[in-house]
Amino acid sequence: MRISIFGLGYVGAVCAGCLSARGHDVIGVDVSTAKIDLINQGKSPIVEPGLEELLQQGRQTGRLRGTTDVAEAVASSDLSFICVGTPSKKNGDLELDYIESVCREIGFVLRNKSERHTVVVRSTVLPGTVKNVVIPILEDCSGKTAGVDFGVAVNPEFLRESTAIKDYDHPPMTVIGELDKAAGDALESLYSELDAPIIRKDVEVAEMIKYTCNVWHATKVTFANEIGNIAKAVGVDGREVMDVVCQDHKLNLSKYYMRPGFAFGGSCLPKDVRALNYRATSLDVDTPLIGSLMRSNVAQVQHAFDIISSHDKRKVALLGLSFKAGTDDLRESPLVELAEMLIGKGFDLSIYDRNVEYARVHGANKEYIESKIPHVSSLLDSDFERVIERADLIVLGNADERFRGLVEHKLEGKQIVDLVGFMSHASGNGSEGICW
Repeated sequence: MRISIFGLGYVGAVCAGCLSARGHDVIGVDVSTAKIDLINQGKSPIVEPGLEELLQQGRQTGRLRGTTDVAEAVASSDLSFICVGTPSKKNGDLELDYIESVCREIGFVLRNKSERHTVVVRSTVLPGTVKNVVIPILEDCSGKTAGVDFGVAVNPEFLRESTAIKDYDHPPMTVIGELDKAAGDALESLYSELDAPIIRKDVEVAEMIKYTCNVWHATKVTFANEIGNIAKAVGVDGREVMDVVCQDHKLNLSKYYMRPGFAFGGSCLPKDVRALNYRATSLDVDTPLIGSLMRSNVAQVQHAFDIISSHDKRKVALLGLSFKAGTDDLRESPLVELAEMLIGKGFDLSIYDRNVEYARVHGANKEYIESKIPHVSSLLDSDFERVIERADLIVLGNADERFRGLVEHKLEGKQIVDLVGFMSHASGNGSEGICW
């Protein structure tokens, strides 16, 4: 494939070396003549183990060259990677001057190019950047329509400095955010020989994936450091602790708990977060991340309440009261908190939870229900159909499978707020999920 790469910094230089080594014809483009000279001499513009050997190989085979001529590079390629920097502004936002400049230059060349060309953003950009910045500039400068006259895609990179070539050759996944199918097909063909899953999504999803991965990595580093600081303060080696924690691939290092949704609750998580945070404070160990967990959890309950309130419906059915389906445990259930907020604001609330209804008559939680939350439990109704019938808005609170059917066979005139994840996507018509 004929490829032009705009920006020969860290990402661009590595991609140029790796793609040319895999037999593609690569043209590196940069405003810096010094970088272009280095590329054309087979020398690396950055320090990265093994890269210079790939660049030398590319020059020797004739598959790699550098130029400052944008028009010639676009005209001589089928696909253009944008790999320019997106540094931070003082306020934390991204500086997009380089992206905008490159898009203008490519767009003007596309105006007179008859063959279909695909523009791929590999630079790290916030969700909405491609549709709100990149595409408008390309369309304005080319006079053509994105997704029709030329392709657009996002292809985030997951390269780590000092291991970038290994990361390129053995990625955990290849993410393609496509505006049009033809652009996605071109990229899938480009990466078909890599032994990694190819994941094709919408453009905004791909943009968000890159940020989510990086912020997750930062969160893991920060979490491990805070645990290590607490551990040391109580005479424990934090490395031993985290080494054992990381051996659990069923819960700790897995997709479990990694689904956006409602707040956590139950008898363990809230209690233990508070206890560890209290101990850290008593030891004068600063734990900003761990210390923020309960505040974030409370904010998610408020977020759910705000969504319900925004629909301007006063008759509400809350399906589920225990913190988790299949249990009658109401201890620190965020659904109890949500119910109390709705009651306090005067909503006409009905609650259905067959496990809690049973516990109210029989189980060990009977005393708790009668003494701690009588104002909430008095709204429990054992008749599922009656609860649904009298409500204008239905809140899916926990993952009881009986509730799934309300999404699959939506009732006429009823709005749904899904806190669980039964919806495959936001359905419109006033119904929505808490994070989707």
